[in-house]
Amino acid sequence: MSADRTTFVYSGIERSNGPFLTDHRSLEAMHELIVADIETRVDDADASGVVVAMSGGIDSTVTTALAVEAVGAENVLGLGLPCHKTEATHVSDARTLAEGMGIEFEEIQLRPLLEAFEETVAGGLGTANEADDDRPHDIGNAVARLRMVTAYYAANCQSRLVIGTANRSERLLGYFTKYGDGAADSYPLGDCYKTEVRALAKHLGLPRRIVSKEPTAGFWATQTDAGELGAGYDVIDPLLVRLVDEGRPLEEAMKGLRIDRETAADIASLYVATDHKRATPPTPGLAGRGDDRSAG
Repeated sequence: MSADRTTFVYSGIERSNGPFLTDHRSLEAMHELIVADIETRVDDADASGVVVAMSGGIDSTVTTALAVEAVGAENVLGLGLPCHKTEATHVSDARTLAEGMGIEFEEIQLRPLLEAFEETVAGGLGTANEADDDRPHDIGNAVARLRMVTAYYAANCQSRLVIGTANRSERLLGYFTKYGDGAADSYPLGDCYKTEVRALAKHLGLPRRIVSKEPTAGFWATQTDAGELGAGYDVIDPLLVRLVDEGRPLEEAMKGLRIDRETAADIASLYVATDHKRATPPTPGLAGRGDDRSAG
């Protein structure tokens, strides 16, 4: 396995603390580079600012904080996009964080959109009442895409860029919805493992309750990343570094980690099977007009 290191915004930072950038010097260098990257992308696009979908979790909070540094609080719009009652606490956290950062925050309830979608689309396709184990995921993906439609509508109306909140761990595992939270104009944390995002959150002085929140995609009430993936990021991240960044075979990569072989193999399979999520959709390559196949 291998990864395209040319995508790393901080590829030039010296790794003095093992495989992860968690020491003060590395975190500050990462911090400065990401802020500069956001500022440059907004300037290059001649945009008036950015839109961030805020879930109340660590990734969107860190992303928003970095965006505020890059373009100013007055140029950042935070969106709370709940669809289920169980998200009320998270949206309340997002609003409180947005107020603390001094940015504009709008809460838009997506439940009516989902109900209309299910009636019109799922009803039209005859899938609305099907008993299917995959249905929670299907609906969760639909909600993620409704959120991104909303974010891009807001961005288009105000000449802003949509800033995504996915981190490297999620991207390598394909743990995002294609054209949902997997759609954005920029991913400031896209090169940072979850381990590094947590360290960066502490470095930025973000609230402890946000840093320690259980990661979740919010597909349903009891859903958590660890429950879905079979292990926490404290185990997954070292495994991904060994498998993807260092190209080690599975048996060697899992040595010394608190993970069984079946779970490790599942994670390795996720990386391989979700390559299409990280790649630009291909074209046939007619007469030399094809896409840049080095992208992805």
